[in-house]
Amino acid sequence: MKHVHPSRLLKAALAADAVVSAAVALLQIVAAGALAEWLALPRGLLFETGLFLVGYTLLLVMLARSARVPAWLVGFIVVGNVGWAIGCVALPAAGWVTPNAAGMAYLALQAVAVLAFAVLEFAGLRVSAPAGHAGTAAAR
Repeated sequence: MKHVHPSRLLKAALAADAVVSAAVALLQIVAAGALAEWLALPRGLLFETGLFLVGYTLLLVMLARSARVPAWLVGFIVVGNVGWAIGCVALPAAGWVTPNAAGMAYLALQAVAVLAFAVLEFAGLRVSAPAGHAGTAAAR
Protein backbone atom coordinates (compact mmCIF):
# COMPACT_ATOMS: atom_id res chain seq x y z
CA MET A 1 0.00 0.00 0.00
CA LYS A 2 1.43 3.39 -1.03
CA HIS A 3 1.67 6.00 1.71
CA VAL A 4 2.60 9.67 1.51
CA HIS A 5 3.89 12.28 3.89
CA PRO A 6 1.03 14.79 3.54
CA SER A 7 2.01 18.19 2.21
CA ARG A 8 1.01 21.35 4.04
CA LEU A 9 -1.68 21.87 1.41
CA LEU A 10 -3.12 18.40 1.97
CA LYS A 11 -3.08 18.78 5.77
CA ALA A 12 -4.75 22.21 5.50
CA ALA A 13 -7.38 20.94 3.05
CA LEU A 14 -8.20 17.94 5.23
CA ALA A 15 -8.40 20.13 8.33
CA ALA A 16 -10.63 22.69 6.63
CA ASP A 17 -12.87 19.91 5.30
CA ALA A 18 -13.06 18.55 8.87
CA VAL A 19 -14.07 21.93 10.34
CA VAL A 20 -16.79 22.51 7.76
CA SER A 21 -18.02 18.91 7.98
CA ALA A 22 -18.19 19.12 11.78
CA ALA A 23 -20.18 22.36 11.60
CA VAL A 24 -22.63 20.90 9.07
CA ALA A 25 -22.91 17.70 11.12
CA LEU A 26 -23.72 19.65 14.27
CA LEU A 27 -26.24 21.84 12.46
CA GLN A 28 -28.00 18.92 10.77
CA ILE A 29 -28.14 16.77 13.91
CA VAL A 30 -29.18 19.45 16.39
CA ALA A 31 -31.55 21.36 14.12
CA ALA A 32 -32.75 18.65 11.70
CA GLY A 33 -36.43 19.43 12.28
CA ALA A 34 -36.09 23.19 11.91
CA LEU A 35 -33.84 22.81 8.86
CA ALA A 36 -36.29 20.37 7.28
CA GLU A 37 -39.08 22.92 7.55
CA TRP A 38 -36.93 25.86 6.45
CA LEU A 39 -35.32 24.07 3.47
CA ALA A 40 -38.16 21.70 2.50
CA LEU A 41 -35.77 18.77 2.73
CA PRO A 42 -36.53 15.49 4.51
CA ARG A 43 -35.63 15.53 8.21
CA GLY A 44 -34.26 11.99 7.99
CA LEU A 45 -31.93 12.92 5.14
CA LEU A 46 -30.55 15.87 7.08
CA PHE A 47 -30.19 13.97 10.36
CA GLU A 48 -28.64 10.84 8.84
CA THR A 49 -26.17 12.71 6.66
CA GLY A 50 -25.29 14.71 9.77
CA LEU A 51 -24.51 11.46 11.59
CA PHE A 52 -22.40 10.29 8.65
CA LEU A 53 -20.47 13.56 8.78
CA VAL A 54 -19.50 12.91 12.42
CA GLY A 55 -17.56 9.80 11.40
CA TYR A 56 -16.21 11.52 8.29
CA THR A 57 -14.97 14.42 10.42
CA LEU A 58 -13.13 12.04 12.76
CA LEU A 59 -11.44 10.40 9.77
CA LEU A 60 -10.39 13.77 8.36
CA VAL A 61 -8.97 14.90 11.71
CA MET A 62 -6.99 11.67 12.03
CA LEU A 63 -5.56 12.07 8.52
CA ALA A 64 -4.82 15.79 8.93
CA ARG A 65 -2.81 15.02 12.08
CA SER A 66 -0.91 12.04 10.63
CA ALA A 67 2.68 12.15 9.44
CA ARG A 68 1.98 9.36 6.96
CA VAL A 69 -1.32 8.61 5.20
CA PRO A 70 -2.49 5.99 2.68
CA ALA A 71 -2.69 7.68 -0.72
CA TRP A 72 -5.65 5.49 -1.70
CA LEU A 73 -7.64 6.76 1.30
CA VAL A 74 -7.09 10.39 0.34
CA GLY A 75 -8.10 9.48 -3.22
CA PHE A 76 -11.23 7.83 -1.84
CA ILE A 77 -12.05 11.04 0.07
CA VAL A 78 -11.60 13.08 -3.12
CA VAL A 79 -13.94 10.74 -5.03
CA GLY A 80 -16.38 10.80 -2.11
CA ASN A 81 -16.49 14.58 -2.16
CA VAL A 82 -17.20 14.56 -5.88
CA GLY A 83 -19.93 11.98 -5.25
CA TRP A 84 -21.44 14.15 -2.49
CA ALA A 85 -21.56 17.09 -4.91
CA ILE A 86 -23.22 14.94 -7.57
CA GLY A 87 -25.75 13.77 -4.99
CA CYS A 88 -26.57 17.37 -4.03
CA VAL A 89 -27.43 18.05 -7.67
CA ALA A 90 -28.99 14.67 -8.49
CA LEU A 91 -31.44 14.49 -5.57
CA PRO A 92 -33.58 17.43 -6.71
CA ALA A 93 -32.90 16.88 -10.43
CA ALA A 94 -34.27 13.33 -10.20
CA GLY A 95 -37.24 14.47 -8.12
CA TRP A 96 -36.17 12.48 -5.04
CA VAL A 97 -36.43 15.66 -2.97
CA THR A 98 -38.31 18.87 -3.70
CA PRO A 99 -36.53 21.61 -1.79
CA ASN A 100 -37.64 25.21 -1.85
CA ALA A 101 -35.29 28.01 -2.96
CA ALA A 102 -33.45 28.00 0.38
CA GLY A 103 -33.06 24.22 0.16
CA MET A 104 -31.70 24.47 -3.37
CA ALA A 105 -29.21 27.11 -2.19
CA TYR A 106 -28.19 24.86 0.74
CA LEU A 107 -27.57 21.93 -1.61
CA ALA A 108 -25.73 24.13 -4.12
CA LEU A 109 -23.50 25.55 -1.37
CA GLN A 110 -22.64 22.03 -0.22
CA ALA A 111 -21.89 20.95 -3.79
CA VAL A 112 -19.55 23.89 -4.37
CA ALA A 113 -17.81 23.43 -1.00
CA VAL A 114 -17.16 19.71 -1.39
CA LEU A 115 -15.91 20.20 -4.95
CA ALA A 116 -13.50 22.85 -3.67
CA PHE A 117 -12.28 20.45 -0.98
CA ALA A 118 -11.89 17.69 -3.59
CA VAL A 119 -9.73 19.96 -5.76
CA LEU A 120 -7.59 21.10 -2.81
CA GLU A 121 -7.18 17.58 -1.43
CA PHE A 122 -6.26 16.20 -4.85
CA ALA A 123 -3.72 18.99 -5.38
CA GLY A 124 -2.34 18.43 -1.88
CA LEU A 125 -2.00 14.71 -2.54
CA ARG A 126 -0.13 15.34 -5.80
CA VAL A 127 2.51 17.46 -4.05
CA SER A 128 2.87 15.10 -1.08
CA ALA A 129 6.13 13.15 -0.80
CA PRO A 130 6.03 9.36 -1.10
CA ALA A 131 6.58 7.69 2.28
CA GLY A 132 7.93 4.37 1.06
CA HIS A 133 6.91 0.98 2.36
CA ALA A 134 6.76 0.14 6.05
CA GLY A 135 9.21 -2.53 7.06
CA THR A 136 11.45 -2.34 3.96
CA ALA A 137 14.27 -0.56 5.74
CA ALA A 138 14.34 -3.19 8.49
CA ALA A 139 14.59 -5.99 5.91
CA ARG A 140 17.68 -4.47 4.26
